[in-house]
Amino acid sequence: MHENTERTLSRDVEAIQIPAGNKITLSAGTTVFITQSLGGSYTVATEYGLARINEENADALGLEQRTAEKPQSEGPVDEKAVWDMLKTCYDPEIPVNIVDLGLIYDCTVTPRDGAGASVNVKMTLTAPGCGMGPVIANEAKSKIEALPGVDEADVELVWDPPWNQSMISEVGKMQLGII
Repeated sequence: MHENTERTLSRDVEAIQIPAGNKITLSAGTTVFITQSLGGSYTVATEYGLARINEENADALGLEQRTAEKPQSEGPVDEKAVWDMLKTCYDPEIPVNIVDLGLIYDCTVTPRDGAGASVNVKMTLTAPGCGMGPVIANEAKSKIEALPGVDEADVELVWDPPWNQSMISEVGKMQLGII
């Protein structure tokens, strides 16, 4: 892991401003402090606040791109595989995956005639005004669509019921030290 390390960007890099969700460009030579490196992205502290840098830009941080093994599957799409993939998505400010954080309300895998499947996920956020919602939802969608046999995924942001800390799993509570 690369948490709690200082890095100087070797080139300009696109990032997402946290929590606003705005795209920004961090300039070459900018010093950043990696606060979290989970799920294929890096949360960095800059003089302008927090930002998220995607794995494809790891080289700008002086790091090698991590290569995740593509899940192998034969036959129909397994709902457990979808849940496991969702566990690789993280809130950029909280070091707990979105499943254990209690943000996933529903996951439905619908086989299609012939081959493949459609996956529909309903998720929420810890706060309705969080600008990172679309970023996290798009990451979840992309990761689900990378699963063998998944033809299409839809991740819908919902607000009912409102999220609260009681929705965090026991594992998530242990990770956050609130158990």
